[in-house]
Amino acid sequence: MLEAAAPILLLIVLVILAQVLFNGDSTGGPFQIALIVCALVAGMIAHKNGHDLRDVGKQAVEGISSAMGAIFILLAVGALIGTWSMAGTTATLTYYGVKLISPQWFYLACVIICGLISLSIGSSWTTAGTIGVALIGISSVLGLRADITAGAIISGAYFGDKMSPLSDTTNLSPAIAGTDLYTHIRAMLWTTVPSIIATLIIFLWIGLRTEVSATAYDPTPALHALESSFNISLVTLIPLFLVLFLAWRRVPAFVAIMAGALAGGVIAVLFQPQQVITFANDPALNAPLALLKGVWASLANGYSALTGYPMIDELVSRGGMSSMLYTVWLILAAMMFGSIMDHTGSLRKLLEPLVRFARSAGRLMISAGLTAIFLNIFAGDQYMAIVLPGTIFKEEFRKQRVAPQMLSRQIEDTATITSPLIPWNTCGAYLAATLGVATAAYLPFCFFNLINPILSFVFDAAGFQIKRLDETTPEPPVPPPALVEHYGVGGFDSNATIEPSRE
Repeated sequence: MLEAAAPILLLIVLVILAQVLFNGDSTGGPFQIALIVCALVAGMIAHKNGHDLRDVGKQAVEGISSAMGAIFILLAVGALIGTWSMAGTTATLTYYGVKLISPQWFYLACVIICGLISLSIGSSWTTAGTIGVALIGISSVLGLRADITAGAIISGAYFGDKMSPLSDTTNLSPAIAGTDLYTHIRAMLWTTVPSIIATLIIFLWIGLRTEVSATAYDPTPALHALESSFNISLVTLIPLFLVLFLAWRRVPAFVAIMAGALAGGVIAVLFQPQQVITFANDPALNAPLALLKGVWASLANGYSALTGYPMIDELVSRGGMSSMLYTVWLILAAMMFGSIMDHTGSLRKLLEPLVRFARSAGRLMISAGLTAIFLNIFAGDQYMAIVLPGTIFKEEFRKQRVAPQMLSRQIEDTATITSPLIPWNTCGAYLAATLGVATAAYLPFCFFNLINPILSFVFDAAGFQIKRLDETTPEPPVPPPALVEHYGVGGFDSNATIEPSRE
């Protein structure tokens, strides 16, 4: 147990030191180094216990490969932000958002808008990478706080993602637990609906309390700067509608987002040609080549604007695949560490006390939820936090005659919901990079993501809404063979890679 815990304890110490030494700005390298050092320590301990270092290294590479889907989506979002900034898509969304949304209702509107979009397309990542980016821009023009706005965006996006039958996590959780999709969604209503209602009330209260300071801020100069610098038109929103349509049609996220990025480049050439040529900054090129260079550069390195209005320049000077490289580095390091800890059995060893603690239905639910949160923190990936608890606790749920939808509900209430709150988790890293707000900054305002797991644990401790199997209830359905082979269901295969169809 001590050997299994040693890399985790070292990671905790290094993370605290990184926060102190680098004044809270640790995702630009210190966190990554800490994770890599802990991965090496975990590998040395594994070698001491008889594991071949070559096998450990191979497992680290396989763990990283399972995150490649997330990495490519992250790069595509960087490209999308770059071309949308240059095309005027971000500017148009900001312009109309400032005009239509009152400051005191803005935070509440963020939750509702992101919740509805995520519910309709089943993707928190796509919602945050499109509408979320625009809402962050609107908040800056209105003089509102970006960290609270990010918390509202994430709260809404994860509520919609969790309850959408189109979401891959909402389909994966019941498949792992051995129940059906709609039974799983109905079971989640008891914890999810009160959580989102409480979240809406809190954001409404915050918005109303900021009414005086927000309305004292005059956004008129910013709106004039947007009008004078960009062709503000509904046509510039075509890339946004394209991404949402492709997401609704279940086109893979990378393809949908990259299509939106390229569409942004086309719109920039057609409706903002002067900005593109100015950004290319190469008088030796003729107009067609300068336009091509400008779009190409925005995809790679983002767009930089010089409108003469600093707030607008900051708003639209963003993006590019290169802006995501620190986050990619963080994901690589986290997946390397998590996969080594899983492959060597350290994670399972650390989870043994939780399994032994599960002597009643309520304790069983709490143990499964704590396991999911633990894996989100120390394995660094939402999908591992869904699959591993499902396979570890599924048999115990069957033995204690607790309905499988209770397991799937608990996994969603903890694994899915807490993943964006961990800076080195793939979800937390993605959202921090996409919204431009540090995980530690937005975490206190992700009220839905904080309330939902707490409420779930309260229900578990009270034994409220824990469904049981009666003696006539048939055994839970066995997942399809393809799913078993892909995720290692029914006895998690630590050598199998989890290929995420990233949201």
